[in-house]
Amino acid sequence: MNATITFGPYTISTDPDRLDRARIHHWLSTDAYWALGRSRERQDRAIDGSLNFGAYDGASGDIVAYARVVTDRATFAWLCDVYVDRAARGKGLGTALVEAVRDHLAPLGLKRIMLATEDAHGVYEKVGFRPLEAPGRWMALGLQ
Repeated sequence: MNATITFGPYTISTDPDRLDRARIHHWLSTDAYWALGRSRERQDRAIDGSLNFGAYDGASGDIVAYARVVTDRATFAWLCDVYVDRAARGKGLGTALVEAVRDHLAPLGLKRIMLATEDAHGVYEKVGFRPLEAPGRWMALGLQ
């Protein structure tokens, strides 16, 4: 079931049919430090395997922000690819988008929602995210 909420002049939706995949790919592959150069094929696979959130301008219907969640919908979620179009920044939309993700996932009773950020700690802290209490317990396997 798709969810929709309103934030000022924006609508945030989980409807995958509303996503502008070309625009999302352009944003991430050209302007997001974590996804520079990501291929369109890889981005489409990521979208297909994830729970996606799009924020849309109420007047034009154009997508203006995006977030993706990788989750088993039972115990764990990874919030990633959060991006707000440069023209829509500074209006609280990024925080509203992350709140929409948090609120949508809350009924699932997940033990943990993770994310990684280089420069947006303040946005996520407003929504309740905190640094890891025991980062030494976490490990990662980086693959191409």
